[in-house]
Amino acid sequence: MRIKEQLLGPGADGDPYPVYARLRDEAPVRPVLLRDGVRCWVILRYGEARAALCDPRLSRDPRLAGPAWRQADRGRPLEDGAGLGTHLLTLEPPDHTRLRRLVSGAFTARRTEAMRDRLGELAGSLIDAFAGRGHAELVGDFGYPLAATVMCEVMGIPVADRDHFRQWTSNATPADAPSPGEYLRGVVAAKRAEPGDDVISALVAAERAGQLSETELLSMAFLLVIAGHENTVGLIANGVLALTAHPEQLAALRADPGLIEGAVEEVLRHDGPMELAAWRFATEPVTIGGVTIPAGEPVVIALAAAHHDPDRFTDPDRFDITRPDADQHLGFGHGLHHCLGAPLGRLEAVAGLGALVRRLPGLAVAVPVDQLRRQPSSIVRGLYELPVTFLT
Repeated sequence: MRIKEQLLGPGADGDPYPVYARLRDEAPVRPVLLRDGVRCWVILRYGEARAALCDPRLSRDPRLAGPAWRQADRGRPLEDGAGLGTHLLTLEPPDHTRLRRLVSGAFTARRTEAMRDRLGELAGSLIDAFAGRGHAELVGDFGYPLAATVMCEVMGIPVADRDHFRQWTSNATPADAPSPGEYLRGVVAAKRAEPGDDVISALVAAERAGQLSETELLSMAFLLVIAGHENTVGLIANGVLALTAHPEQLAALRADPGLIEGAVEEVLRHDGPMELAAWRFATEPVTIGGVTIPAGEPVVIALAAAHHDPDRFTDPDRFDITRPDADQHLGFGHGLHHCLGAPLGRLEAVAGLGALVRRLPGLAVAVPVDQLRRQPSSIVRGLYELPVTFLT
């Protein structure tokens, strides 16, 4: 059966979910044109999506892409143009296994749990700075500094430099701002001279031991810095948006703060910060959902569609922080490429959303939701800003 290519993008109000529902009902796997003009295949149903996330025939390595991708010079996912693309998002075993092992110790549940008090302290201090105003912009005033500060401390980067991260993912990077490669080379040089108890120092030690190359070191540092803060910022902002749009759920969370962990899982399912999983490439003809994807074709997995699949989640469009199976979402991936920083991302969102709900009575979005600016990405579902008001 030949399936017509569809334009994949949000509706006029920025809501992609009705589009995903229609496409999912028509065909679970289909060719699409993304908002940025890339043609690819998309997987839309939960069952096929979960299986595809750990299917070895769908490789993360863009060197296995077909000629159309290579001729378009699409490069590797998440790189800054300076060759920082040799990391966990673009490698398969044995290289993926080797690099993941080198940094996994910094993101264990035990080490993450040890940061709980620090996260509470940081969230509280950020709220203290604007609590008396009655209004704030929660991306710039809270979500970003919370996530970027934590990542600086984990990575061993000066907190004073955290604004560089946002510049690297912005369309308005100052002309005099250092490039990621330039900046990270300086950090690595400093760690070579004076190592500490941090991820970059551990990577430097592994490089000295011959366990990874300098390109891999810099690429891994770049990946962890960008992915380590951007998803958390989106999760917190989307969480505030969902809770304020459903006041009965916000009231329930205020009445029982113990619901916060379930609330975070439901945000990840209902409107998570990753709309599509990172690129994969068919290494051979792959039949999924009765549709054959030709070898070399780029493939994306629509997490946003899978998370609203009625065959997996009862009444999937309903936002319910007590949903018993919300943690079965795929927001952190599945299988070999499950997100290394998932425990930390969850804890940051628990600390951040919990503090906002607890400290800001009358929390409300200050503008109509359809006026909020979202990032023009086909992969990330994030906000540029989230202005709110609250009672003082």
